[in-house]
Amino acid sequence: MSRAASTPWLIASWALTWALFAWQDFWRTALHALFHDVTTPVFERATLLTLVWQHLGLSLGAFGLVVLIGLPLAILVTRGAGRAFLPLASNVVAVGQTFPPTAVLFLALPIFGFGPTAAVLALFLYGLLPVVRGTLTGLESVSDSARDAARGMGMNGLQLLTRLDLPLALPAMLAGLRASLVLLISTATIAPLVGTGGLGVPIIAGLSVGNLALVLQGAVPVALLAILTDWTVRAVERRVTPWQLSEAQ
Repeated sequence: MSRAASTPWLIASWALTWALFAWQDFWRTALHALFHDVTTPVFERATLLTLVWQHLGLSLGAFGLVVLIGLPLAILVTRGAGRAFLPLASNVVAVGQTFPPTAVLFLALPIFGFGPTAAVLALFLYGLLPVVRGTLTGLESVSDSARDAARGMGMNGLQLLTRLDLPLALPAMLAGLRASLVLLISTATIAPLVGTGGLGVPIIAGLSVGNLALVLQGAVPVALLAILTDWTVRAVERRVTPWQLSEAQ
């Protein structure tokens, strides 16, 4: 499917999904039809649309921190004196993802207490690795001969970064950003463990009482958000790196 053809489908899919999130009666009817014996087929303390907004707020808040810290960190350790810290930075962000997000949540509780701060911190640490690794991979893939040619044209260090390294590394950087964002949307379901909202609320509530209808009310929207986000970022990748598509063909 071409870029021009896929854009209307993407917009229509997002519009339909948001309409589905806002249609509370649909979820009540559908889940009640699937689970006849369940007296509470939908989460009643907040609408699904409210839970979706809370979920996206946590995910995008953590993603913003990942972008603000992860991208500059990866660029810094590939430049000049910062290269000495490249192994350390790679190991630190890798270790950050080896910790289960729930463990980070409870380690953050004594410092930040219950609330979104602890959740955002745990998600930030978990989403950092794909961005840093993608950026490092892209920057390290730029050949020395290309850099030598650029220096021969009179480019200084900043010009090398902005005109050569970052454009060539962009596909790998975008792939890392996409992986991180989808991961954060999926992992944000643990946030209610520290007293925040989001789509993890009906999931955890349903698991605690054995109510599969509540679990599905949280799990299905998370899956839809993750799939559409992945599709959207892939569309952006194709638009801003058209040479990648032509090379693939």
